[in-house]
Amino acid sequence: MTNSAVKTLSQLANHEEFIQRHIGPDAAETAAMLNELGLDSMEALIAQTVPADIRLPEPLATGKARSEVEALAYLKQAASKNKMFKSYIGMGYHPTLTPNVILRNVLENPGWYTAYTPYQPEIAQGRLEALLNFQQVTLDITGMELASASLLDEATAAAEAMALAKRVGKNKSNYYFIADDVHPQTIDVVKTRAEMFGFDIIIGKAADATNHDVFGALIQYPTTNGDVRDDSALIAALQAKKAVVAVATDPMALMLLKSPGQLGADVVLGSAQRFGVPMAFGGPHAAFFATRDSYKRSMPGRIIGVSKDRRGNAGLRMAMQTREQHIRREKANSNICTAQVLLANMASFYAVYHGPIGLKNIAERIHRHADIFAAGLAAKGVNIVNKHWFDTVTFTVSDRAAVIQRGLDAGVNLRTDVADSLSVSFHEASTAADLAQLFAIVLGDNHGLDVEKLDATIVADGSNSIPADLLRTDTILGHPVFNQYHSETEMLRYIKKLENKDLALNHSMISLGSCTMKLNATSEMIPITWPEFASIHPFVPRDQAQGYYQMLGELGDWLVNITGYDNISLQPNSGAQGEYAGMVAIRKYHESRGDAHRNICLIPVSAHGTNPATAAMASFDIVLVDCDKSGNIDMADLKAKAAEVGDRLAAIMVTYPSTHGIFEESIRELCDIVHAHGGQVYMDGANMNAQVGVTSPGFIGSDVSHLNLHKTFCIPHGGGGPGMGPIGVKSHLTPFLPNHSVVKIDGTGEQNGAVSAAPFGSAGILPISWMYIAMMGANGLKQATEFAILNANYMANKLDPIFPVLYRGTNGRVGHECIIDIRQLKDASGITEMDIAKRLMDFGYHSPTMSFPVAGTLMIEPTESESKAELDKFIEAMATIREEIGKVLSGEWTVDNNPLVYAPHSMQDVFDPAWDRAYSQQYAAFPVAYIAENKFWPTVSRIDDVYGDRNLMCACPSPEAYR
Repeated sequence: MTNSAVKTLSQLANHEEFIQRHIGPDAAETAAMLNELGLDSMEALIAQTVPADIRLPEPLATGKARSEVEALAYLKQAASKNKMFKSYIGMGYHPTLTPNVILRNVLENPGWYTAYTPYQPEIAQGRLEALLNFQQVTLDITGMELASASLLDEATAAAEAMALAKRVGKNKSNYYFIADDVHPQTIDVVKTRAEMFGFDIIIGKAADATNHDVFGALIQYPTTNGDVRDDSALIAALQAKKAVVAVATDPMALMLLKSPGQLGADVVLGSAQRFGVPMAFGGPHAAFFATRDSYKRSMPGRIIGVSKDRRGNAGLRMAMQTREQHIRREKANSNICTAQVLLANMASFYAVYHGPIGLKNIAERIHRHADIFAAGLAAKGVNIVNKHWFDTVTFTVSDRAAVIQRGLDAGVNLRTDVADSLSVSFHEASTAADLAQLFAIVLGDNHGLDVEKLDATIVADGSNSIPADLLRTDTILGHPVFNQYHSETEMLRYIKKLENKDLALNHSMISLGSCTMKLNATSEMIPITWPEFASIHPFVPRDQAQGYYQMLGELGDWLVNITGYDNISLQPNSGAQGEYAGMVAIRKYHESRGDAHRNICLIPVSAHGTNPATAAMASFDIVLVDCDKSGNIDMADLKAKAAEVGDRLAAIMVTYPSTHGIFEESIRELCDIVHAHGGQVYMDGANMNAQVGVTSPGFIGSDVSHLNLHKTFCIPHGGGGPGMGPIGVKSHLTPFLPNHSVVKIDGTGEQNGAVSAAPFGSAGILPISWMYIAMMGANGLKQATEFAILNANYMANKLDPIFPVLYRGTNGRVGHECIIDIRQLKDASGITEMDIAKRLMDFGYHSPTMSFPVAGTLMIEPTESESKAELDKFIEAMATIREEIGKVLSGEWTVDNNPLVYAPHSMQDVFDPAWDRAYSQQYAAFPVAYIAENKFWPTVSRIDDVYGDRNLMCACPSPEAYR
């Protein structure tokens, strides 16, 4: 070995090894792809793609790359600073016991967490069934007629209930009533939403609600202090005054309590967190939402419905999809884009695994702990505030401060946010030993109480802590799915059966444009299930969450540097919520300057569909800006519109690179025009994967952006959520970032309202993005952007001869995604973009984004994580499909008898002895050779969307329907 070949110890350590794991193409593939583009270097590609005036002059300051071992060790050390106290705080967050069969095989399983939103239902039947189970659980426990497939959290669900009440209600009042015993974080979020809508909020005793003329009301059952109260008369009285009544509730309590539907509620909502989902410092957790069937057209979020496939088999799909934001835009019911599918699936599996008997047993055990605790306190003369309860006992003591301190000394958190009382909320992990410890904390060591004797007395005498007329008497969860998978063997096989029906990133590339389905590395996922991160209540004292605050601080600093902004809020728990928080900040900024009249938001016609929906939610009027024939924003139209609205201009919402997949060279001019008219620039961060390390929104000149951490920063999509949408802002907008009523956030306005239930949103998944940035380092983050652009341009060049690329930049390059145009072929052949999407399933691929942002097109984003070999397989699939369209054009196949219109081909389809089509069964399933190595079978044939909407069914069908 010569001296020139000898490496140092540092070089041998190869700290950048993870970068090579994250980025798909190796050196030979990189050279081949550059050669295809006629280039000799990555620098030349970036020079042709990204305008010179927006390229960063300095590298990022996120540090050097760390190895997977180093990053995990560092983060473990940080996590160990979190104090693992027992928390009885409640307020909608409770310790849970996640069944290990669900923890390992769902939460930790890429077959579940790397899947995309089920827009292509034929290859998503597994998670659709799990979501339908979630809807069935919701319907059963709430006693309502229609349920959605999850919202972001309980507080935002309550805000959606208020908006629904205004849409459907007959009372023309502008006032909305909130009972003062609703969870404080829920009141906070609803107040923020009401302010943006221009609604007036009244907060008071629930009994006083009928003293006001209101369009709707929100009450809690059980209340935040644990009281179980029959509000049926109140609900009826409010409805008599044409108000729409929403009830926030607890799913575990409803195993024992009469349903809100039986009490007369119009809307029922809550968090499914305590159905087996860790607290995780506030999220992610699936909210449930149920209402009357007559309100279905105003329902926020997604609904899973039962339809049928081409062969008449039951097939599940997302129902009433015309309500999605990219169709309805500013007329959408809400801007919800990401839901909480992975967590809703966990909750539904928890219900399946325990079944109605097991769930009721858990609920009774929780309730018994509360009964014993209350009985012991009462026996010692302690004043119990709430006469009735399910799990929460609120009490007063003369030595309140001493009790709190004894709790902290013992590693126990009580609820202390109400100045004159204390609360204890029991949960499924509570034990008899915990009761003894709590008695010692409240009463002192010599309390003399015996938990077993107190329990025996309650068994002998019965309990009246739940009023007899509020006890649940109806049968729930009677569907077979909740009554047959109670052994771990059966549960494991049920989870696997559903997983096998779904195509996820662990099978093949998901090339969805604008959705950035990149590698979610295993090492990034590991920390989210560490107890130090998973088991922390979001409202613990700050000194108990030092590890979280360290991780959040470091992540925030990195994101500030990456975005070129001055500050960041980690609170928004989805991209759409980030948009909303950003537009709220802009509105408050203008108001602070006496410019409340600024109410116009300019939005290019190419914008993401959530943009106009978000602007409307913040009560901005929307003025659309045209695009030119090359897909760029029409600058002449922008100037004219900006001048026309004048001093009413509040903002523009612009996506960069554009939704058309190009780096527009006029972006700096756009920022200057809007600023010159006194407006703010909101840059949608959905396409940040094409910016990191190369340019940045702050450097370009924008004022605020959200970041889709579930896209650019590797949090997985989870089958349609979770997501995270932090916002970065310039310093002048910092005072208007979200705050929180329970946990004050440093560096923003003290009085600012919250946009999410927890102070840091879905904090439990932020370690994923921390790990990604730590392991990539500044150099790796820039490489990721460069390879995303390389892969997209290679794909565009290879596809262009058969499917023309619609838009390119000045030098003929695309950004990190490209749009291929199907329209001429469609007109000539009758084959649609839908047919191509479905046929790709037979090749083992998920379709690219279909008909957005241009109808009759497909938008493809391969990401940096896919190798050239995988790109070439996808290109071969598309080339084969083009040949199939050619056979239709030539007349070899008719437009109604070809593999495209019959796609996808299920196993039942292919093995049908009555096969009578113009192509062979072998060709239907195996059109190219590589498919045989790893065949993915769609479990249903093409699903009939129209039938599903005309015959809306959103509950579990009988098992026979699946056979």
